Amino acid sequence: MRAPDRAGTPDPDGMPDPDGMQDPDGFREALLDHFDRTRRDLPWRSGRTPYRVLVSEVMLQQTRAATVAPYFVRWLRRFPGWEELADASWDEVMRQWKGLGYYARARNLQRTATLVRERHGGRLPKEPATLRELPGVGEYTAGAVASIAFGLPVPAVDGNVRRVLCRLLDEGDPSPARLRAEAARLLDLRRPGDFNEAMMELGATVCTPRRPSCRACPVAGWCRARAAGTVPDRPLPRPRRKMRRAAYAVAVALDGTGRTLLTRRPARGLLAGTWEFPARELAEGTDAAAAVRGRLAEAGVVGKVAAALEPVRRTFTHLHAVYHPVVVECATEALDQPTLADDQVLRTSFRHLDELPLPVAQQRIADRARQWLQGSGRPVTLDRR
Repeated sequence: MRAPDRAGTPDPDGMPDPDGMQDPDGFREALLDHFDRTRRDLPWRSGRTPYRVLVSEVMLQQTRAATVAPYFVRWLRRFPGWEELADASWDEVMRQWKGLGYYARARNLQRTATLVRERHGGRLPKEPATLRELPGVGEYTAGAVASIAFGLPVPAVDGNVRRVLCRLLDEGDPSPARLRAEAARLLDLRRPGDFNEAMMELGATVCTPRRPSCRACPVAGWCRARAAGTVPDRPLPRPRRKMRRAAYAVAVALDGTGRTLLTRRPARGLLAGTWEFPARELAEGTDAAAAVRGRLAEAGVVGKVAAALEPVRRTFTHLHAVYHPVVVECATEALDQPTLADDQVLRTSFRHLDELPLPVAQQRIADRARQWLQGSGRPVTLDRR
């Protein structure tokens, strides 16, 4: 059977027999030759150290390389090594991570820096089993770091590699053990790090989820899905995770000097450790203004509802959230009262908000509040305090 081209279209020139997968030497040679010629110029591929490799791999978890690149450069400028990261304040770490999302990754990196210094003499361990004991390091990340940073012959199967392997094998939903075994069988033992990167790069740039460039693929001759015309069906789509929907009343407390009140989210879970305006989840039919007054009362703040702002919508991996911001005007001394624990509450000027690690939805809420202030004619200054 002739191997198909894009999306199952037969290639008139034909291709080698895909059963060549039984002899992986040619596969390795073709893949690595392609990688050597076409690899992207990414900042973490130069001046490699175990620290730089781990930082890049953590940043790349669920995030595209083009998005990560400028964050990686800024991060290395501020935290060039384990010591600088371990010694930094949490707010400084979050400022550098601001906008990259999945904030638990930043906390895990700093916790790892502390463990490397305290338990491993300032050197990242190289054995995959030991790497997996570090916060946020799973099987894939451990394999990637062990092979790329230390040259150990360990496979690394991320989402891109899974897709490549499913198409090579022409299997819709192979088990993780099956994929790992196949990745280990194909692995080039002389260049394990390059091989793992080449597989990831192939999935990211050629063997893409939609409209894969089969004609440009260096290993098309080993692809059973291409030969069978099943590339668009490999891998099979995974069942969609049921999304929860929730609405939140958000209190934008504002005193006469332009200060507002923020609270810190828990250290674990969604948007871990970031700052947000005080909020309360709304039950269906609940009045947002009343919920806001109740939430502020918990922090010892009393004020007058001045405006309901346009809602902000944000979708996370498991949640559709709608935020209903409500501006509450307070006396200046109201924000000076003792409230929650010091590490959970921050009183700050609106001018300081851009310097804080606010999640995207909170930044939009702040923007709406600024627009309201500018158009309200309220005698409120935005001076620093």
